[in-house]
Amino acid sequence: MKGIEKISAHIEADAKAAAQSVLDAAQAKVNQIKADFDQKVKTVYETKIADGKKEIDGKVDNAARLGNMEAKKSVLAAKQEMVSKAFDRAQEMIIDLPAAKYEAFLTKLVVESANTGKEQVVFNERDKSKHAKKVVDAANKQLSANGMEGGLTVADRTADIAGGVLLSEGGIEVNSTLELLMDVCRTEMSSQVAEVLFGE
Repeated sequence: MKGIEKISAHIEADAKAAAQSVLDAAQAKVNQIKADFDQKVKTVYETKIADGKKEIDGKVDNAARLGNMEAKKSVLAAKQEMVSKAFDRAQEMIIDLPAAKYEAFLTKLVVESANTGKEQVVFNERDKSKHAKKVVDAANKQLSANGMEGGLTVADRTADIAGGVLLSEGGIEVNSTLELLMDVCRTEMSSQVAEVLFGE
């Protein structure tokens, strides 16, 4: 019996050792699988975090660019408005010149705009009542002195203009209004005015 017990004990010990070996191998496999899984999870997590950060950074950069663009647009619009107001103010200053200087200004416009010296000069209502006769008389004298016919006359009608004149003859009208002069100046001098205003 003792021999059988020894054999049984030996077999049991071998079985336990084999079982333990299987368990150890299984545990090692489980540990390896878990480690691999943890690494994959970590990699996926880090990738997602990196992608999310990249997306957020991109959105922040886009928002910043858009914000800068809008700010630049606002500054440009404000500068353009200031330049426009500068020309509006210049127009007002011309209209508000003392009578003698304003009449000299109108006379110069008429002389430079006359083609035949026989045109009708159209004023706005205010200038017609205050300055028309003096301006046309002075313009006729200058035209005659320049060798042109000095036969300009004051038109019966008036024009809805801020200042300046229209010269009309035979259905042809020459526009020398203050509005047109200011538009020309805006086109040709806006950059110079901006440089004076903003040092650009």
